[in-house]
Amino acid sequence: MEFEDFEFFNQDAAPGGKSSPHGAASPLVRLQYLVDNTPAVIYCTVPSGDFKMTFVSNNVVNMLGYRPEEMTADPNFWFDHIHPDDAPAIFSSLAKVFTEGLRAYEYRFRAADGRYLWMHDTLRLISDESGAPLEVIGALTDITDRKLMEEALQAKGREQQQLIAKLGQAHEQLLQAEKMASIGQLAAGVAHEINNPIGFVNSNMGSLQNYVGTLFRVIKAYDAALAEQPALQARLAPLRREADLDFLEEDTTALVRESMDGLKRVKEIVQALKDFSHVGETEWQVADLHHGLDSTLNIVANELKYKAEVIKEYGQVPPIECLASQLNQVFMNLLVNAGQAIRDKGTIRIRTGAEKGWAWVEIRDSGVGIAPEHLNRIFEPFFTTKPVGSGTGLGLSLSYSIVHKHGGKIDVASQPGKGTVFRILLPQRRPPESKPAATG
Repeated sequence: MEFEDFEFFNQDAAPGGKSSPHGAASPLVRLQYLVDNTPAVIYCTVPSGDFKMTFVSNNVVNMLGYRPEEMTADPNFWFDHIHPDDAPAIFSSLAKVFTEGLRAYEYRFRAADGRYLWMHDTLRLISDESGAPLEVIGALTDITDRKLMEEALQAKGREQQQLIAKLGQAHEQLLQAEKMASIGQLAAGVAHEINNPIGFVNSNMGSLQNYVGTLFRVIKAYDAALAEQPALQARLAPLRREADLDFLEEDTTALVRESMDGLKRVKEIVQALKDFSHVGETEWQVADLHHGLDSTLNIVANELKYKAEVIKEYGQVPPIECLASQLNQVFMNLLVNAGQAIRDKGTIRIRTGAEKGWAWVEIRDSGVGIAPEHLNRIFEPFFTTKPVGSGTGLGLSLSYSIVHKHGGKIDVASQPGKGTVFRILLPQRRPPESKPAATG
């Protein structure tokens, strides 16, 4: 029996459509009742052209709000009510119904109230004994609730993935912070260990400088006395020429002076290590930004000295309340990046200033610059344009977090081939949210 027979269902039923003359429900009436009350809307279409609907079960009124007769009256009803975004995929594969005999689709269908409901549609080809297509039967099931649930689960999954990614970023930043803290402790330990021998070497060199001066004064006094003893002076003259006392006096004095200068430089580096690390610093303190910049420059001097000339243009900046060692870490990251961005020889210009309760630091390099497509991503954790193994991609991300913790901002501007400038803006006072809550 085909679905076109449905129009004759009620012809075999007794008056009222309840039973046959024999007292039992007609099979056609029973089938009509089952079709109209199934969760799926049953429909039939012609097997060609516009797939005009020839039959729609009465339960479509409850599901979509349309009357069966208005759906069968419009030859384009099915096509015209499929969501425009879903229609191309259906139309492009609809011919497979005739080769495969069965197709299933999920798409949005416009209901009478204008809403688009998600439908699961199973299409089956009905053919005659010779294989010629007679009609296509469809079964529409409303799966909107399932789709909404799937979308909600997918959104929840995306949120969880984002949370996992953020946790991963936080973990990596914590590891980076712990690594820097370890480096700071190591630097402070090295500085402490170096301080002791440097102290006595410096003292010894001071004494040696005095002794050398005394010795050459004594030699000059002997020379003056020998001038009154020509015979003795003549005997000692070859020995004096062999010793080259004039050169020894000049060179020894220069060597001692250079050694004293070298010791002074070592002491400055050791002090810079101590200032840079601030081991154990967990409390906010009032610090001098210029002192922090100078200490950091001493630390990275070897990294920069062959690449760039450092030009300092310090303005008037009052001391600010901060975590000095963390800001030093920011300065180090920016200065090292600036040096690495310079291919041959260039300049790094450091400018500072203050205005309206804010201090600012600007670090500008004459390097290769940053490509526009990368500029918005440089503060992302793990993002780096350096070759594999040359960077973790955490330096700028950590710097951003430190500046943000201080209630400040870090901005960047760059022109490929001309250089990059980072500008750090910091409040002169500790932000309220970073202060511990009052107790008691």
